[in-house]
Amino acid sequence: MTVLGIDPGLASTGYGVVARRGARLVALDGGVIATEPGLALELRLAQVHAAIGALLDEHQPGAVALEELYFGQNARTAFAVGQARGVVLLAAGQRGVPCSGYTPQQVKGAVCGNGGAEKAQVARMVQSLLALAELPRPDHASDALAVAICHANRAPLAGALARAGEGGGVHAAAPAPALDASFAWAATGVRT
Repeated sequence: MTVLGIDPGLASTGYGVVARRGARLVALDGGVIATEPGLALELRLAQVHAAIGALLDEHQPGAVALEELYFGQNARTAFAVGQARGVVLLAAGQRGVPCSGYTPQQVKGAVCGNGGAEKAQVARMVQSLLALAELPRPDHASDALAVAICHANRAPLAGALARAGEGGGVHAAAPAPALDASFAWAATGVRT
């Protein structure tokens, strides 16, 4: 299974591609899709859509995992993030790739065991779980890899629960697989 994780944003959309290789998770790609603030909104969204489409075509993921929209105090930022999230969903939908959303707390809990973990702790855990030589940078790429890890680790459980529901019985959950990777992280992964 290959998962494209997305940390949506208008100025910077983080992406991370994680694949399961047996019992291991491997990072295949990661970086940021950056748009220029001076461009018209529709052109910026078109850039995000095209870049996500290229990533989907290149990596052929079985799923896209997105961080859910967080409404903080700045509604303007929330709307921009929602628009970027929408073009990601559109690109995936055009290719028939299923999408799942996770709250920041779910992602942090899945990666760090603590839904209130700080960004630095998430980055260190992503580095550890994927055996990256360096901390993933920038933060949006690290967050996107964390979203992909969250989905990749939940997918086997979701499949087992679905199968258990089909069979009508209750089955014990399988132990969590060991995570490892041999991905050499590029210090700057920025796509424009």
